[in-house]
Amino acid sequence: MRGLAVQRRRTGTIAVVSALGMTAVLGGCGLGGESGDVTLRLVAADYGDSKANSSQKYWDKLVADYESAHPGVKVDVSVYSWNDVDRKVKEMVADGDAPDMAQIGAYADYAHDDLLYSADELLSIPTQADFVSQLATAGEVDSTQYGMPFASSTRLLFYNKTLFSKAGLTPPTTWDELAEDAAALKAAGVKYPYALPLGSEEAQAETMQWLLSGGGGYTEDTGTYGINSPANIETLTWLKDDLVGKGLTGPVAPGKLNRADAFAAFANGQVGMLNGHPTLMKTAAAKGVKFGMVPMPGVDGPTKYSMGVADWMTAFKQNGHAEQIGDFLDFVYDEKNVLAFSREYDLLPVTMSASDAMSTAKQDQDLKPFLTELTGSELYPVGKVSWAEVSAAVKQRIGKAVTAGGSPSAILNGLQSTALMAESAE
Repeated sequence: MRGLAVQRRRTGTIAVVSALGMTAVLGGCGLGGESGDVTLRLVAADYGDSKANSSQKYWDKLVADYESAHPGVKVDVSVYSWNDVDRKVKEMVADGDAPDMAQIGAYADYAHDDLLYSADELLSIPTQADFVSQLATAGEVDSTQYGMPFASSTRLLFYNKTLFSKAGLTPPTTWDELAEDAAALKAAGVKYPYALPLGSEEAQAETMQWLLSGGGGYTEDTGTYGINSPANIETLTWLKDDLVGKGLTGPVAPGKLNRADAFAAFANGQVGMLNGHPTLMKTAAAKGVKFGMVPMPGVDGPTKYSMGVADWMTAFKQNGHAEQIGDFLDFVYDEKNVLAFSREYDLLPVTMSASDAMSTAKQDQDLKPFLTELTGSELYPVGKVSWAEVSAAVKQRIGKAVTAGGSPSAILNGLQSTALMAESAE
């Protein structure tokens, strides 16, 4: 039974953003059941790559377990692909039919419009305190957490052990070593010595990993945008001159190479090195590729910070149901449920309890390097409403910065102007 302290946190107005999107219930109470029954609607993203491992299966089992112990609450889950889920939720909100919960890719715009419950209005104190600290912080707007992390990941430098062995190479720890290894791989006939996906699919991720490795990033320590910082200009200039300009990134221009294509090429044995997340392990292993993973090289050694990413659970205020939403989310974030989801989809847990369990479990040893990196990761500035526009601009323009006639400083100055204009419009 919940203590009084927890109950008090669940009274009053609520505004929460989460990574497990749950759809809102129509009306106030008694939908399809006895008087007093509540139906919560959850909209969630699909992390599966086939019908066999669709996220719908995960949610169906979790909901069945929850409902069996909570006869007065029903949870109706709708799962959409990542191509559709954010748009679906936006349409529901615009139509005045917000879901109770939505597990989606962003939360800041809804929080800005005062549509969400805050995490401390919903969750028990132990649940909220269990979030990995940097993920919880990334879910904040004006020091209040609206985005609840649901799934997380980070990046490591993957390298093809077979290709490295044939060329007599060891994994790089610095940029210069990476360039030297790439040159040796090129001389050995490797198609993509270093795959640099700066295409429109996910250029913002590859860009951020490189900016961090050069001591920069999208924002300054104060949280303000610093896209055109001297460190960032130096990083892109090095990429342009020392990798792309020397033909070390393969036959496809970085601005035309998407992450999915780069991963597929790695799994086909055509890539010497690239930045990858945990799901690449399974894809590469299935194709028989022997690979290793090391921290991203930096200017003088391994990078201090890696890029972390998270998807978010949000909870909308429109239909009320704060008490029921909070109770259900406490169940969602129980250690066994977080572990089950993370293991099913090769993602990193968003809670400390599940992370600790995974770090010591024999079955999860392949993920341990990513868990280590997550503790020193930096996430996109997702608490800014402007980030969506900035991210889209990066995808469209950043590839041009490393072309033969490109200007890293001009591209980054333009992106900084876009960011500042977008932020001033919030």
